Amino acid sequence: MTSGIASLDLVDLRFPTSVDLDGSDAMNADPDYSAAYVVIRATDGREGHGFVFTIGRGNDVVLSAIQSLEPLVLGLDLDSTLADMGGFYRHLVHDSHLRWLGPEKGVMHMAIGAIVNALWDIYAKREGKPLWKLLADMTPAQIVDLIDFRYLSDALTVDEALAILTAGAEGKQEREQQLLDKGYPAYTTSAGWLGYTDEKVARLVGAAIADGFTHLKIKVGASPADDLRRVRMVRELAGPDVLLSVDANQRWDVAEAIANVRNLAGADLYWVEEPTSPDDVLGHRAIADAIRPIRVATGEHVANRVIFKQLLASDAIQICQIDACRVAGVNENIAILLLAAKFGVPVCPHAGGVGLCEVVQHLSMFDFLAVSGSVEGRWIEYVDHLHEHFAHPVRIVDGQYQAPTAPGASAEILLAARRRFRFPDGPVWIQTPSSDRPSPATQPLPEETS
Repeated sequence: MTSGIASLDLVDLRFPTSVDLDGSDAMNADPDYSAAYVVIRATDGREGHGFVFTIGRGNDVVLSAIQSLEPLVLGLDLDSTLADMGGFYRHLVHDSHLRWLGPEKGVMHMAIGAIVNALWDIYAKREGKPLWKLLADMTPAQIVDLIDFRYLSDALTVDEALAILTAGAEGKQEREQQLLDKGYPAYTTSAGWLGYTDEKVARLVGAAIADGFTHLKIKVGASPADDLRRVRMVRELAGPDVLLSVDANQRWDVAEAIANVRNLAGADLYWVEEPTSPDDVLGHRAIADAIRPIRVATGEHVANRVIFKQLLASDAIQICQIDACRVAGVNENIAILLLAAKFGVPVCPHAGGVGLCEVVQHLSMFDFLAVSGSVEGRWIEYVDHLHEHFAHPVRIVDGQYQAPTAPGASAEILLAARRRFRFPDGPVWIQTPSSDRPSPATQPLPEETS
């Protein structure tokens, strides 16, 4: 008996992180971390969880976009879809009516990513493996079949991708044991939010170092004078042996970025993140040329694999920051990992936001096992927010991500949390009046349907 995809159940989840200014930066002074959450349910009871990370009212738009994809997904045979995840990805991305809105970028692309990631969650659960293990166990040919090489072949051919993956297969078992024994390096932004007081930053820097973190990142972009003061303070607190990076969250124009980073250079910065618009390849290249040896890092807002191709091929970035929820899911992120490997650029994922740590860890671990074969100069971002709401939260020991062992993509938010933080009628939001409007795409949780 075959099983089909029966429903896409949507939930508007919003967390009032603005109360304590968690997540505050130069462009987002008081964000409420949010998730446009989707559960794909099959007729045989299997389910997969995925989401798009947004802030606040962004959920309204993304949930509507996910809902618009239902006709392309409902009724599909589940097992045959899982057997051709590359075809399923292309089925969604190449729909001409919805592709017109991008193409292959923006809200529709992110909505596709939520559905693609939820299908990968089902796939990994069916195989009884965490997602990183499912991907790492695939053959090079199976991995390459997941990728859409259109617009990439001038920089990365199928044969080059196969060669990278074939080389990556050597020593894979030894690296997997290393991953299970030691974990994957993390850096933390938990101490560095722009809205935190100096006293809170000082306390959290001390806690991060005590927890084994050797790389810290703080937000900049308020004013050059205040940035310099805060960066110097953190450098003094952390000492000379801890790596220190800064994140401007797109605040600056190109010349402004160059001047401001040079002003901070005395603090021995490792990288500057998002110094200008994520679409500005030429701007990133100019900044990179002007501030070396400080590295330029970008990627959490890069719209698709094509922009990543340009950033990587032109040496505009020296740190590639993928995001589990910005592009169209696992498939496209694998293409970006291979592009980064082709150009020798380390991948250090963005994970500031609800659930991003949980999901993107699988991609970095796959990269270590099957693509780059290295953790040198690589870290996954860690922020200490909202993990308690997940069925399988990340585990950090001595500044290292511990490899997930539960089957799936680690994306499932606990039902109790989904009820509590559902907008606008969850208990948290009933007690916290808001001017935000409810999302028209949100449906009741299936467990609560009468």
